[in-house]
Amino acid sequence: MDNFELPRLFAERPAGHNYFELIRVAALSAGLYVLQPGEPDRQEPHNEDELYYVVGGRAAIRVGGEDRPVTPGTAVFVPAGVEHHFHSITAELQVLVVFAPAETPTSS
Repeated sequence: MDNFELPRLFAERPAGHNYFELIRVAALSAGLYVLQPGEPDRQEPHNEDELYYVVGGRAAIRVGGEDRPVTPGTAVFVPAGVEHHFHSITAELQVLVVFAPAETPTSS
């Protein structure tokens, strides 16, 4: 069994990285995503369905042409291929992200 203590993992995430992957199996991948107030969210649409669960912070998310506020406890589903990004971040945004199937690795 894998067990993830999110508060500890957010605190210990690698410096300088907005996204930190927790797990990857064929059916899904999951990670932590962090944005600071005023920091732009530079995501591009993904090839996978996504579920965002806001663990901490306050912001808004735009999915397609629709904006919604997000706070701790908010879950947002984003279908594959849909434009989306967080904005109007007023407190460090901490998000658990789940991709299904597993996110396609990007080449650096």
